Amino acid sequence: MSKVTDLINKVRKAQREFANFSQEQVDHIFYMAAKAANEARVELAQMAVSETRMGVLEDKIIKNNYAAEYIYNKYKLMKTCGVFEEDIASGYQKIYVPKGIVGAVIPTTNPTSTAIYKTLLALKTRNGIVISPHPRAYNCTVKAAEIVLNAAVNAGAPKDIIAWLPPKSSMEDTAELMRESDIILATGGGALVKAAYSSGKPALGVGPGNCPAIIDTTADIKMAIASIIQSNTFDNGVVCATENSVIALDDNYDAVVKEFENQQAYVVKNAADIKKIASKMMKDPVNGVVNPEIVGQDSQSLAKIFEINVPSWAKMIVVPTDSTDPKNPLAHEKLSDFVALFKAKDFDDAIVKQSELLRLGPGHTSSLFVDELVGADKVKKFTATANTGRLIINSPSSLGGVGDLYNFKLEPSFTLGCGASGGNINSENIAPKHLLDTKQVAMRRENMLWLRLPGRIYYKYGCIEEGLRDLQDDGIKKVFVVSDNFIWGAFGQKITHILEKYGMKVKAFTNVEPNPSKATTFKGAAEIKEFNPDAIIAFGGGSSLDAGKMMWFYNEYPDVKFEDLAIRFLDIRKRVVRFPTPKKVQLVCIPTTSGTGSEVTPFSIITDEKTHIKYSLADYALLPTIAIVDSQFMMGLPPRMTAITGADALSHCFESYVSVLATEFTRPYSLEGIKLIFKYLKRAYKDGTTDKEAREMIAHAADIAGIAFGNAFLGVVHSLSHKIGGHFGVAHGAANAIYLPHVIRYNAAKYEAEKQTYFPQFHYNDARERYCEIADALGIKGKTQAEKVDNLIKAIQDLFKSINLWPSTGAYGVKDKEFDKLVDQMAIEAFDDQCTGANPRLPRVEELKELFINAHYNKPIPKLVDTDTKKGK
Repeated sequence: MSKVTDLINKVRKAQREFANFSQEQVDHIFYMAAKAANEARVELAQMAVSETRMGVLEDKIIKNNYAAEYIYNKYKLMKTCGVFEEDIASGYQKIYVPKGIVGAVIPTTNPTSTAIYKTLLALKTRNGIVISPHPRAYNCTVKAAEIVLNAAVNAGAPKDIIAWLPPKSSMEDTAELMRESDIILATGGGALVKAAYSSGKPALGVGPGNCPAIIDTTADIKMAIASIIQSNTFDNGVVCATENSVIALDDNYDAVVKEFENQQAYVVKNAADIKKIASKMMKDPVNGVVNPEIVGQDSQSLAKIFEINVPSWAKMIVVPTDSTDPKNPLAHEKLSDFVALFKAKDFDDAIVKQSELLRLGPGHTSSLFVDELVGADKVKKFTATANTGRLIINSPSSLGGVGDLYNFKLEPSFTLGCGASGGNINSENIAPKHLLDTKQVAMRRENMLWLRLPGRIYYKYGCIEEGLRDLQDDGIKKVFVVSDNFIWGAFGQKITHILEKYGMKVKAFTNVEPNPSKATTFKGAAEIKEFNPDAIIAFGGGSSLDAGKMMWFYNEYPDVKFEDLAIRFLDIRKRVVRFPTPKKVQLVCIPTTSGTGSEVTPFSIITDEKTHIKYSLADYALLPTIAIVDSQFMMGLPPRMTAITGADALSHCFESYVSVLATEFTRPYSLEGIKLIFKYLKRAYKDGTTDKEAREMIAHAADIAGIAFGNAFLGVVHSLSHKIGGHFGVAHGAANAIYLPHVIRYNAAKYEAEKQTYFPQFHYNDARERYCEIADALGIKGKTQAEKVDNLIKAIQDLFKSINLWPSTGAYGVKDKEFDKLVDQMAIEAFDDQCTGANPRLPRVEELKELFINAHYNKPIPKLVDTDTKKGK
């Protein structure tokens, strides 16, 4: 018996046991495996980039996150065991049974995310799975499978339900795996997929992608180009649904070229360079085999391979060409950061060219940018003629094609069928069911948004009396107060007096530390449960409010694991772990500082006392019931604390204003908060004990900022601050003051190879324009946008200087040696911080490292380059 047969027999024995599991058992295993894979997203991405030497670390982190989170959310409620559909009157049932053993071939381009996706799919359908990793991605592929397996076994799955071929297995071993499996999931090159279909067993394979994108004259060209660049630079083009060709029409071709150049794509115009690219991009031009050296490479690496000069700012390469003939190498799939650009006479000619290009990638993916309403007839013609399984409209095709990210109904998948025309058994995104070839049109759609606030917000100097009196009208009899020793010692008697005056019994927990720990929240929750109050009052600075929120939560849900609540998510509606909402007890938040805005937000910052890691917990289940903002409690706030908390609130306003989730509902709050802080913060800092108006306005500004970022989220300023604070203890607001000017400059850049954050509402990076709106509101002038933003940065720096906030982390006692030792770790942690995903510019880990270094060593912030200046006008 061969080693492969022996391995398959072990998995088959486990699968026969697994086939008898209930839906409840399967769903628990599926959940635990998805959670484990999600938690390992960074480690696996680092392994994949290191081992394969292709792709982009940050995008591989996102793909691993997506493979766990989106697959889980799409199928978590799907019934896969026993009867799933029946009609008693008609007398029929449909019953799901597993196929048996899945033979899974994993590619080198997407090794860890594909392994996560395929193993989760197998677990959800009660199949066993044996993986054949690509030799150049063996270790990272096995590690991904091993993480899923361990989590599944710990959740009750049979121990051999997932397996993989041993190291240095031969092609014959993979062929034997295909012959002995019950069904094959084949992702890889054309030869491998052909072998899968020739194995004698059912195979779900994929064909090559060669997506052509038509840009119609009705399209939003700026958004179209941003989407194409975003798509091609996503993991350096290795997703098979990526646009490989762009077809512009005679009437908009020049505008398309100009916009590519405006958005830092390098359009090759030298005929000799175009010839070099064409000559070096294919390994086997006759059979359409791409040169493996170019796969997963960025524009600068491609320039070296092609032996051409490409500007350092270029995000990707655009190569004009005219022939769609298969003999033209530029008409083929590229799998890297460059596209071919074709010109069509009109829309009908563009359809013809698209059809010709699809001969080199039949059945896979096609793309159209168009005004859906004005160009409705063109959409209809496109969907009728495009010979593909995925027809992506107004979206980055790599991200739109994999499903459920820029659209709602396309299944999330890393195995995209090409149907009969592509030599595949299936045309859909591979999922738990596959019967027919299907055309699917995926229109770009935006997520539903909301503006969520506490049920009541009391504000004005002295409003504490009325706010607490209204608790009596709510029928409150017992109140548990969460605070710290200092605040309770200063104001506790006043709070207690008011509550007791209205007939309420009071108990206080006053041991909240400056960075509240898990242990503190669990201890407080236990005391709350014992006291059994009708309401909880969190009273103090942000630490007391954050601790109070988690005590409120754990009073009602003591068995929920903290580690589960802290799991990173891409979309708050699709996260693997959702917070249940406390319903039994009201939560009243009363701030005594003007910074965090925690009293009106769904956030809580809690520190793991063992690892010293700060966790930013976010869920609308943590939104307080009532907020009482009474500035009388802030009159004695020391100048230093006034400065730090004011800087925190200002950062909330700036980040929420340019966030990818910012809307017309949130930006007015952000802008008003900025205006109030610029007007009153220096007064509150200088005369805070006597200037009642300044104190009240800063208190209101912090609350307004909280409303803004509680609904629009934050960005990289906070990602950086969380890490420098967690590792070195730099006060959060002080850290924000350091990083805010650097991040504004970073977000407003137009001539750097920036990546756009992935969110369907966010069509293109408009941060520079948004910062100019803030400058206008503050009366800050400038002859150009760049100059105006530069002046805004200076105004912020001057404000912080006037309240004695220092411009570097080194000034706060962070030693160079310790900083240099941890900066790489902090950069990767900052990328994976929950706040990063809402930043308008998606940072690379190296860019975050550079921001850390520039801020630590107080390097001057370079001036921005204006559009006209860059072009030499």
